[in-house]
Amino acid sequence: MSEQQLNAVLASVRIVVEHALAGVKRCRMVKDVLRLTKEGVSDQVLEIACGLHNFRITGRHPVATCDLHTLLAAA
Repeated sequence: MSEQQLNAVLASVRIVVEHALAGVKRCRMVKDVLRLTKEGVSDQVLEIACGLHNFRITGRHPVATCDLHTLLAAA
């Protein structure tokens, strides 16, 4: 696999990841500074935001799976 093909695969994966992060950040608590200082609260907030994002996405259309090893082997 050439370096250009590898960069194309990595760029497409990066786009999916960045869109997911943007979807999670739609929850205002994730974007803003969290002033709850108890241990583990920020982790719980992020987990809840991820769950809400996944719930919203699965309601829209089925989740597409992406296997990086399959993509690299096919190219």
